[in-house]
Amino acid sequence: MSQANSLPTPTKARPRRLANLKNYVVYLGFLAIFLFFAIVLKDSGFLTARNLSNIVLQTAPATIMAIGLVFVMSAGEIDLSIGSTVAVSALAAAVALAAYGPIAGIAAGLGAGLFIGLINGVLVAYVRLPSFLVTLATLGLFAGVSRSMTNLRSIPVTDEFFTGFFGSGALFGIPSLIWWTVIGVAVGHIIYRETRFGAHVLALGDNARAASVSGISVPKMRLAVLMISGTLAGLAGLLYAGRLQAAKYTLGETDLMTVIAAVIVGGTLLNGGKGSIVGALVGSLMMGMLNNGLILMGLSVSDQMIVRGFIILAAVAVSLREKAR
Repeated sequence: MSQANSLPTPTKARPRRLANLKNYVVYLGFLAIFLFFAIVLKDSGFLTARNLSNIVLQTAPATIMAIGLVFVMSAGEIDLSIGSTVAVSALAAAVALAAYGPIAGIAAGLGAGLFIGLINGVLVAYVRLPSFLVTLATLGLFAGVSRSMTNLRSIPVTDEFFTGFFGSGALFGIPSLIWWTVIGVAVGHIIYRETRFGAHVLALGDNARAASVSGISVPKMRLAVLMISGTLAGLAGLLYAGRLQAAKYTLGETDLMTVIAAVIVGGTLLNGGKGSIVGALVGSLMMGMLNNGLILMGLSVSDQMIVRGFIILAAVAVSLREKAR
């Protein structure tokens, strides 16, 4: 074989280079947005250590939800109920905390998230309803539940152990919310990339029929990923309650679009088969940085929603195009 024949042809090398470049789009986008705000808002406090730390702290619950959504979307499903799950879990934790103490509060909050994930999973996996419709229905259902739990009243969370562990405390000088982010991303990444379960999730999202033929229990996997998403949304509710030292039905209601954007921008395909936990973290930080920068620029909430909407549209277009190829 001649040396010329052993070299990759330009037509083969170019798609490969483009594919490799796509893996770094989220990181390049994050850097570009950071540099833009650093230049435009250099006199508005954007680059201060306090402001940058606040971005990380404020995005911690969204990052935890994004980890769960990566598993769900990689399996070819969707979970639209995470916002309502956050509110129900936070309120359940606050009520149990006031009556029985911190351990009961933690169990109630995580249990509520797990229960909602179980309902979604059973309906999707065994009743075989589309996850989009199921979680859209439970989004509205549990939004109503959260409003009726305390008659629209906010419940204070004053237990020092609970608030310190989940929101306002620190370990070795590092805020607990950052610890939760780091641990969540590390554990999620290992499970997603280094275990048989993660491989089965990706196989399911890539081709459910082939996954079933290869011996993977498709219903059990769908149930599992939706239960993971519900539990992590419950954990996000605890983080909100701990940081804000209160629980209210409005917690999490505006997070759905942010979390979906973070996951898709981070490299998870909308139709499944590919995803990234680390990418979801960077996507979450990017969305938090966007919100922070737009606020400092004086833009309204509606303007922020418009920007996030455009980002989601662009990310979905890229995701669907990549899946089609």
